[in-house]
Amino acid sequence: MDHLWVNARLATFDPRVSAPYGLLEGQVLAVEGARIAGLFPMDAPEVRAFRGDVTDCAGKVVTPGLIDCHTHLVWGGTRAADWEARLAGVSYTEIAKRGGGILSSVRATRALSEAELLKASLPRIHALAEEGVTCVEIKSGYGLTLEDELKMLRVARRLGALAPHLCIEVAPTLLAAHAIPPEFAGRADDYVSLICDAIIPAVALERLAEAVDVFCESIAFTPVQCDRIFTAARASGLAVKGHVEQLTNSHGAELVSKHGGWSADHLEYLDDAGVAAMAKAGTVAVLLPGAYYFLRETQKPPVAKLRAAGVPLAVASDLNPGTSPFASLRLAMNMACVLYGLTPEEALAGATREAAKALGRAERMGTLAVGKQADFLLWDVAHPAEIVCALGTNPLAARVVKGRAGDA
Repeated sequence: MDHLWVNARLATFDPRVSAPYGLLEGQVLAVEGARIAGLFPMDAPEVRAFRGDVTDCAGKVVTPGLIDCHTHLVWGGTRAADWEARLAGVSYTEIAKRGGGILSSVRATRALSEAELLKASLPRIHALAEEGVTCVEIKSGYGLTLEDELKMLRVARRLGALAPHLCIEVAPTLLAAHAIPPEFAGRADDYVSLICDAIIPAVALERLAEAVDVFCESIAFTPVQCDRIFTAARASGLAVKGHVEQLTNSHGAELVSKHGGWSADHLEYLDDAGVAAMAKAGTVAVLLPGAYYFLRETQKPPVAKLRAAGVPLAVASDLNPGTSPFASLRLAMNMACVLYGLTPEEALAGATREAAKALGRAERMGTLAVGKQADFLLWDVAHPAEIVCALGTNPLAARVVKGRAGDA
């Protein structure tokens, strides 16, 4: 043991701890290198005999590091005009047909160099880190050419390489199947062939992504096309996940589950068959209330059915320029409670334990347990629910990533 963090109230989120939030009072968290070496009561012999570095948590709540398991953090340009049009009554689908929406971000992102994209992305990832995010997924999807998708993923990798200064781990995801690029208008199958035959192999060769995502939707890609993409992804050794059932029910969640996908995201129009498929496959439901709020939707994901079926419920910011421009996972957790009916405990578990599952990291992240990566946060709050409830101020007192303390 290298370092003891004493006098802590540990919200472990370990399901083996029966108390709400997995809370253990008056505890010591022991770190060795980048791992959690032990959890002890204050009067344990190991604590009394320790002669190394000690930090007094002064009774603060300690949680696992927050994990934002769905973002589109790297982009160019702005979509404020789209938002203004939606407020005037124009639908998301109509905006997309007019050349707005995702394709407007594609044009702006293609126009930027890798260095310019990195500069534009830094304030967003800093905002997430400052409120406790220690791991973030970053998707491509605003390039839609081989060169531009690789450019976006290289920026994501560069953001991850800024540690220890930034103290945040990046999980990159290929989302070339985000929209049909204008040069492939009327030839969607040809673009899918490009994704399967060129983009996925190139990404796998350079190890630029861990997973492949798709937008399986009436205005994007069909289930048959997504099935081709998932098959190519798995053949290249990449995990799969999907934007599904956001605007219509295309049975995308069943498709993701068929391929053993890490997560199915959005899920506003998920049906019973989709819930059952996800439960059977162990696929995580990633709830994205920021997009629901920003698009002023009325169809909510079937949270009660997902909960009853034992499907893990993750929560993410969906940070993107058009439909969820919020660089705040705490806001997303609050929205998940107010709009979707999650409890604060479920929301925090969704941004830690369940988010780790959604990124294939459950074995090393998401809970405070022996052997897990020493990513944890000290919060100056009286109750864990305050982290989700009280917005506008930041009660984060300290953040530790891989056993190294950084600025809150």
